[in-house]
Amino acid sequence: MRLKQYINMAVVAALAVGMTSCNDWLTDDTPGTNNRDEYFTSISTLENVTNACYVPLAWEYGDTYYSEWFFGDIASDDALKGGQGISDGGDAYDIDNFKVNTNNEIVLEYYRAQWQGIARCNLALDEIAKKKGDLTKAADLLEADRLEGEAHFMRAFYYFRLLRLYGGMPLIEEVIDSSSKWAQHRASVAETFDFIVRDLQQANRKLWLKSKYSPSDLGRATKGAAQAMLLKANLYYADYLENNNDVNGAQAKFQLAKAWGDSIMASGQYSLDKNFFTNFTLAGENDAESVFEIQYVEDPTSDYGEGEGFTRGTFTLILQRSRSSFWGQAGWGFDKPTENLYNEFEPGDPRRDSTILRPAYGQMETPAQEIYTGDSLLNRKYAMYTEDNGSCYHLTHDSRGPLNNKQIRYSDVLLMYAEACCEIGDLGQARSALNSVRARVGLKSFPYTAIIQGKTVTYADTQADLRAAIRHERRVELAMEGHRWFDLVRWGIAKETMDNYIAGESEEAKAQWGSFTKGKCELFPIPSKEIDLTGITQNPNY
Repeated sequence: MRLKQYINMAVVAALAVGMTSCNDWLTDDTPGTNNRDEYFTSISTLENVTNACYVPLAWEYGDTYYSEWFFGDIASDDALKGGQGISDGGDAYDIDNFKVNTNNEIVLEYYRAQWQGIARCNLALDEIAKKKGDLTKAADLLEADRLEGEAHFMRAFYYFRLLRLYGGMPLIEEVIDSSSKWAQHRASVAETFDFIVRDLQQANRKLWLKSKYSPSDLGRATKGAAQAMLLKANLYYADYLENNNDVNGAQAKFQLAKAWGDSIMASGQYSLDKNFFTNFTLAGENDAESVFEIQYVEDPTSDYGEGEGFTRGTFTLILQRSRSSFWGQAGWGFDKPTENLYNEFEPGDPRRDSTILRPAYGQMETPAQEIYTGDSLLNRKYAMYTEDNGSCYHLTHDSRGPLNNKQIRYSDVLLMYAEACCEIGDLGQARSALNSVRARVGLKSFPYTAIIQGKTVTYADTQADLRAAIRHERRVELAMEGHRWFDLVRWGIAKETMDNYIAGESEEAKAQWGSFTKGKCELFPIPSKEIDLTGITQNPNY
């Protein structure tokens, strides 16, 4: 059975955790219940609990909507909140305008979803370690080893998500089965990076190449996914060290990032799709450009009122589609690309129209609701419009969109690799990786001259200009895929970029803008409810 069909395996993890008593004062087990050791008796149960590790990755809805693009797109200069109007989605409005407080429900729900994932990974790792000694078949031992690698990968993935939004995290490797274990202390950013890298190294040792997985297992973490995340984690780590004036430490991490990029590129497992738009179609799911993606399945059953633990499809489609029914099925109009992003694309770059839909006035049924602070643009990538914009995919239920979300594409790998090479002075390799991404869409090779933001920009063959060209390329290649905010923060240019961006925005958008405080707004607050539960310390200036 394909991993997409395991996306509702949350019940397995819930069952497994529920089998362990959290009440030490009870002397007898509750009648009709089992303990963990009675459940985890075979390789199939180990597979089930590992499958459950993936499930919180797909969650986008609990008491509110909290897809990662609320941060990665909307907090950045790539997108505005959108929706029916200013008052539609107050917590998203605060993220958009740097007015977030410690009671923001999006910040809370996203935080908790990642910890649910970590808890499931810890349960899986604990059970696999205990049961491996009981396995006698070589095939079962090989699979158990692979499952262990998947759990290490997923734990690292959840921790990475937490780290780049909230900073250093408590490092938990045990099953939290009692409220007496809730109190936790934060590790430093460096310690959290080290923890993530160790998990990913374990995953790399145990996982298989993508080509060794059967079609039924497409979507699982692979050796290539682990290597791509090692590239990414070391790149972020290097930026963190550089921003803290540890130049030598940063160079060492850039070197490691390059080495992991070399490994994934040498594997021969990945390539760029000939057609850029294929990445955002059902036909392009788990294909040659896909390194790791969140698996979704369509379902006619409503997810309203259910949320976490029941999600199988994605809410992103309906959230991001136009509020007009002109294309066949109206959506809610969130995550609206900015004019600033639109103008970042060079003339003739086909990615612009594959990323952004500019509706004509006659295609808007209610302009007052579809134009948000002067912005009428629509996000195309995950809204499932047809390639010619003639119509959109008809959802059998609003809450259960079928399109997977590509968390790591091979073009992202190439651009991260180009960045690492550039920073260590290997300009030839950096140029080559950058140009391969540009060649896919028929653009000139670096160095080049182009119109960007309405101005003629010339990138000369220097390290500084190559760095700028790579950053430009990341923005347009990965636009509206939830990367931009995190790139701005790790590069240490979030405040200056956002200040420059808002200076060119509409007067309506400026009127909503808050104040970006350097040293505060790069991270989001630890939710106050979590501080009350665990005693974890708050981020600076909140």
